[in-house]
Parts: sequence; C-alpha cells; structure tokens
Amino acid sequence: MKILLLQPAKSPASIGGEDIFLYEPLALEYVAAGVRDDHDVRILDLRLEPDLEKNLDEFCPDIVGVTAYTVHVNVARALMKQVKEWNRKVVTVVGGHHATVKPDDFVSPSIDVIVMGDGVSAFREIVRRSERGETLDTIPGVALVKDNKLMISDPSPAIELDELPFPDRRLTSQYRHKYYSEWMKPLASIRTSKGCPFRCTFCALWKLTGGRYLRRQPEKVLEELGEIHEGNIFFADDESLVDVKRMSALARLIRDARLGKRFFLYGRSDTIAKNPGLIELWCQAGLERVFVGLEFLSDDNLAYINKASTEKDNREAVRILTDLGLDTYASFIIRPEFTRDDFAALGSYCGELGLSYASFSVLTPLPGTDLYEETKDRLITRNYDYFDFIHTLLATELPLKEFYERFAWLYDGAIPLRKRLGLLSKFPLRDIPSTVSKSRAVFNRMRTAYRDYE
Repeated sequence: MKILLLQPAKSPASIGGEDIFLYEPLALEYVAAGVRDDHDVRILDLRLEPDLEKNLDEFCPDIVGVTAYTVHVNVARALMKQVKEWNRKVVTVVGGHHATVKPDDFVSPSIDVIVMGDGVSAFREIVRRSERGETLDTIPGVALVKDNKLMISDPSPAIELDELPFPDRRLTSQYRHKYYSEWMKPLASIRTSKGCPFRCTFCALWKLTGGRYLRRQPEKVLEELGEIHEGNIFFADDESLVDVKRMSALARLIRDARLGKRFFLYGRSDTIAKNPGLIELWCQAGLERVFVGLEFLSDDNLAYINKASTEKDNREAVRILTDLGLDTYASFIIRPEFTRDDFAALGSYCGELGLSYASFSVLTPLPGTDLYEETKDRLITRNYDYFDFIHTLLATELPLKEFYERFAWLYDGAIPLRKRLGLLSKFPLRDIPSTVSKSRAVFNRMRTAYRDYE
C-alpha cells in the first residue's frame, strides 16, 4: 500500500512554533519504520513543503496519517478534509498527543481512525487490516466514529522503548539540512526515554505513559546515534537527566566512542543542582546546551504548579551550567495574574542569574492536564490555534494590551543587549540577518497578540 504521513504546519493564527525552531518529525519516523518493509511510505513535512494537493496527485496514497499537538487540531482536521475531498476512499488516520488525551476533538466525517497512545503497533495493524479489507474497531488503542459516537477500543498494551524500531530518517532526507534550534543546524532528534516521574499540573506527558518513566538502554541509544549523520543532536525526551545512573552510563559510552557530536537536552533544575558530577560527565561527552524549566522565581508559584523544585535549585542549576561553560536555555512561565511588579521582578531575576538566553511562555491549560481540569470553565477562548503558549487562555490581571507589551518586553529587556549579541555571534554569519528578521517578526506578533481577542 501507499502511505503518506503528514507533519502539519502551525496555523497562521498561532505564534511561535516553526518561526523559532524546527525539529524533525520523530514520531512519524517511528511510525514509518513500523511499516516500511512491506509498503511504500513517504513523510511530507508541510512546514517546509506546504503543497499537499501536489503530493496527493503525484503519490496517490491509500492511507494518509497526520500527527497533532493541541495547537494543530484545527489544521489536522482541515488536512484530513482536504484528503477526503481529493479521494473519499483514502483511509485517514489521526494520532499524536492531542488524539491521545482528547480523541473526541477528531470526531469528523473526514477522519476514519484515531490512534491513542503509542502509534507504531496500532498503525501497523491499521495498515495490515486495511490492506485485507478487515474491520479496524478491535485494534487496541484506536477509536472510530459509529453513529456519531466515538467507539474506543481496549487500551494499547504497554511498550518497551527498546522493542521499537529505530526511526526511519531516510524518509526525511530531503528536509534534514533544515532542522534546527537557534544556531544548532542541521539538528537531529533522538528519544532516549519517555514520560516523567514528576507530576507538574501544567503537563500531561507523565499521564501519557500511565505515570511510568520509560527508559532505553544506553547501548541501544549509542547504536542509534552511530547511524545519525548530523553533528548536532537534540534529546527529544520529556525529561532526560532524572535517571542519573542511566544517563551517567550513556555519557560514558558516548565519550568513549568519540562520536564528535554536540548535544542539547532537557534537565530539571533540582536534578542539575544535586548532580553536578553528572553534568561534568556530559560535558566530556559533548553536551553544549541544556533546556531547563526554571518556570518561576518564587517557591509559592513553583508549588502552585507542583513543580517539586525550588528557587534555590534554580539558582544552583544556573550556576553549575554557567561554570561549566554550557549554554543555559532557561524557560519561564507567565501567569495571567501577573502584575506590573511581577513582570519587573522576573526581568530583574533574569539579570541576577546572569542568563544569556531566556524564553517566556504564558501558563497554558492544555487538555489532559490537571490545570485544564481546574480552569476549563474559565477559558476565555477555546480556539486551539491559540493554545500556542503565547496567547493567554485565561483572563489577565492587567489589560490585555499592557499584558502583551510587558510580555514582549521580557524578550527585549530581560537579557542585556551585550548578552544577546554574544548569543547571536554563535550563528553562522550568513544566518544572522534572517534570524534577526524572524525574531523581530515573532516579537511583534507577541506585542500585538491582544488584537486577536478583539
């Protein structure tokens, strides 16, 4: 069978996303690897190649699948509608994060099957049964619409990550030179774990694995790294460092293998603060950047989201990373209740920490999270295009216009110009003009986001 897998672009109404970074469609590469031996499979990255109609005409697929986060719901539904208008006989499949936590949002005449949870085995079975003309409703981990009702099958069985095939990166060969995060380009992604042992209220990732923290064996990760050509590697884990013993073993394997690659990964501030030796070991393996969710500058706000880390952890983590010469990609959350004083205090806090880079996102109650259940009756918009971590979904303490002026100021004022220019110097000279231009366009969208509510 001919199978076309789609990585959707964000809606024009959404802010950020591929305007700031572009990671490879790792989930689709996993799904493709599960069916590649017996079928003709293609991945279409619509962020880079937006003409779906042309690809449908040229390839004539029998099955089309799309993956979607919450911010992609409207886009994914529109894509499947376009596919069905092209040919009603095509089997359309939707999977990914949002399909897992809120499958009813994909109840549509244009969508045949909704995959919940890990998609590799479920999609393989969808393809097998579709080829034979068999029913799909008994496949574990899927949902179908019958008589305008969502019929959900038994949950898919628990998976072991090492039992999955390696992602089929050959199917994105035409795009790979364009995947990046800031100056790290080209950038490949790899998964070494899934899930998280912590229970932050704004996050649903720990729920997707039933609260389990799934790990790959370090030897299997090293084997996969040996097959990746890119010199920059992003660990696409929900939380990379928390299993200190496993990550120490992986760092030693990578260091001793002399892979010559540079790594970018997630790390909790408390893990870093308590395990400086682990970070030193990763420096020897080629670690260059660490994404660390500092989130807030007060313990009260950290407790509000059940972060289980402290402001003291944040300071110590930044100190350790800075002393080791690592780039700290610090992330903060802006609560809708923030006042002028809160914005000013956060800007000062970034200066106190000596950060060279900081990102800011508005506290977003995503479906599937405890925060969503707590606040869903108070949402001021349910347009999924605005679930982008920039648009506020809850009423703000400040007038919206002022809220977004101060929000945008954080990007311009929280990090000194000297530090920002130092960051910019890491980019290849040829990329600096376009980087500055894109950044200014995104910041201008942030500053005027209040208009989207008018």
